[in-house]
Amino acid sequence: MRINQNTVLQGKRVTLVPYTSAHVPRYHEWMKSEELQRLTASEPLSLEQEYEMQRSWQEDTDKCTFIILDTEKWSRQSATEEDCMVGDVNLFLTNSEDSTLGEIEVMIGEASYRGRGFGKEATQIMMSYGMTRLGLITFEAKIGLENKASISMFKKLHFKEVEVNSVFQEVTLRLRVDEQERGWLLEQTSHVEEKNYNVMKLQNRACNS
Repeated sequence: MRINQNTVLQGKRVTLVPYTSAHVPRYHEWMKSEELQRLTASEPLSLEQEYEMQRSWQEDTDKCTFIILDTEKWSRQSATEEDCMVGDVNLFLTNSEDSTLGEIEVMIGEASYRGRGFGKEATQIMMSYGMTRLGLITFEAKIGLENKASISMFKKLHFKEVEVNSVFQEVTLRLRVDEQERGWLLEQTSHVEEKNYNVMKLQNRACNS
């Protein structure tokens, strides 16, 4: 997460901010959900383990993690980031044979925000960031077979099914960004503003005081 530890990506519905310790309590509450544990193939962690995980991810150089905020809610100066949290989106840069490939994950932790386009915009913004800032040209998503909504969303983003693993009950979807896809993705994210996280926090503190 060192890559994006001071980066904010602000879109219409969602704003992506670095995952900090301030976000851990809300994230921990989400991950108590058995449904989310099942859909994300995650084990339940204690709050202290969640803090340790956040610290570990903050130091990693092969992960790019953002917390998804509700842009409209966050634009109100009185709302904290924890109040505005919707989910998270991640890029894993762990393929030693291909540095241009990133595995992407997105989770909408707040149930009331699902099916409203927040995950789609967050994924597009993350892909555009990966393409323009990290040099990625291929994206993969590994999704549990029962997670029909997520599979459908990635297919709408032009991902193609390349493998089904019956043992792990998951499907692998892939998108290779050619010139046509690059142009489409840049057009879809042309509204996104990239900002400095530390500067924004200082500005917010000044406004609130």
